Amino acid sequence: MRHSTSDGNERRSRTGRMARAAAKVAVGAGLVVAGVGHLSSAREEFRAQVPEWVVPTWVPWDEDDVVVWSGVAEIALGAATLLAWRQPARARVGRVGGAFFVAVFPGNIAQWLERKDGFGLDTDGKRLARLAFQPAMVAAARYGGDLPRG
Repeated sequence: MRHSTSDGNERRSRTGRMARAAAKVAVGAGLVVAGVGHLSSAREEFRAQVPEWVVPTWVPWDEDDVVVWSGVAEIALGAATLLAWRQPARARVGRVGGAFFVAVFPGNIAQWLERKDGFGLDTDGKRLARLAFQPAMVAAARYGGDLPRG
């Protein structure tokens, strides 16, 4: 039996909604887990991602303060991502998530340039490979936010 075009479009639309929901939940949960790690077991590891030129040049805090406050921000953003299901809030949170991943990208670049070990990134090659994942995180946050096209 042949399916009509509208059945195919509906199926694709449902699949797209499910994929966006999965991306949204993965990004939100990942942010919460990372944020909790900032405040607990992975605190020292996250210090490796604080660029030397940020403290105290750009912020009047020490490395540990930057890790703590960025952890609080990640928990809040992760919670917002998990809770904002209706538009336009979902799109706003997706935009903020994408911007957040852009904002922390210099920390990943600094970890590579300054050759700081952290999270098993103990070679230049591993640290460089890590950089490729940041654009994917930006895209996942925006995709999960189901940003309007156009």
